[in-house]
Amino acid sequence: MAITRLTLAPLLLIAAVILSTETSAQPAAPAPGPAGPINLTAILEKGGQFTTFIHLLKITQVGEQVNTQVNSSSEGMTVFAPTDNAFQNLKAGTLNKLSADEQVKLILYHVSPKFYTLDDLLSVSNPVRTQASGRDNGVYGLNFTGEANQVNVSTGYVETRVSNALRTQRPLAVYVVDMVLLPGEMFGEHKLSPIAPAPKSPTTGVSDDDTKSNSTKKAAAPADKSASGERRAGLGFGFGLVVLCLKFLF
Repeated sequence: MAITRLTLAPLLLIAAVILSTETSAQPAAPAPGPAGPINLTAILEKGGQFTTFIHLLKITQVGEQVNTQVNSSSEGMTVFAPTDNAFQNLKAGTLNKLSADEQVKLILYHVSPKFYTLDDLLSVSNPVRTQASGRDNGVYGLNFTGEANQVNVSTGYVETRVSNALRTQRPLAVYVVDMVLLPGEMFGEHKLSPIAPAPKSPTTGVSDDDTKSNSTKKAAAPADKSASGERRAGLGFGFGLVVLCLKFLF
C-alpha cells in the first residue's frame, strides 16, 4: 500500500499542474464595449407621445444636427420636447402656415446648446440661449422660473411647466413640456398668431362685436322715433296758429 501511494503522488501532482495550466490559458471575458452614440429620436420614440415632434425633427434635419453635436460637444445639449397633445392644442393650420425656414427656427428654439439639470434651470441667468438664437438678429431665448422641483419655462409669448424628464444623463437632457414653445419673435404682436378668433355666440351665431353693433343700432332707434314725433308736434302747433289768425282776420 505504501508503494502504491508513493506511485500515485507524482501522478496527482502532474494532473494538478495540467489543470492549473488549462485554467489560466482560458481567455478572460471581454470587457463591455463603449455605449453607442446618443440618438434623440430613439429617446423620444421610447417616450411614446412625441410623434409630431419626431416628424418635425426629421423634416427639418434638426434631429440629425442634435445627434451629431451632442456626441462631439463638451457642453452637451438640452431638448424641450412638446407632447402630441401640445401640438394638437395649437390653432388648426398653425404648422402648415410656417415656411420651411420658420419650421427650422421653431424646432431649434426647443434645443439649448448646453446641458442643464433641473437645478441648473432654477438658477440659470435668463434668457437662456437656444439653437435659434441670433437668427434674423433675434434673441430667441427662454426664461426659467420656479422653486423646489417645479420649473416653469416662458417664451415671452407662452408659459408652461417642465413636467417630466426623459433623460438626465450628460451630455444630453430631454425634458417634456405640455405646450409648444412659441417664440415671440415669430408669434408675438403683428406676427403669426396661433390664437383662434373670438367664438360666435352659441345662441345667435354671431360674434361679440356683431352683438355690440346690433345693440348700438337698437339703442339709436328710439332716439330716431322721438325726433320724428317732435317734428310732427311742431307742424301741428304751427298749423293751429295759422287757423287762429285767419279767424281774427275774417
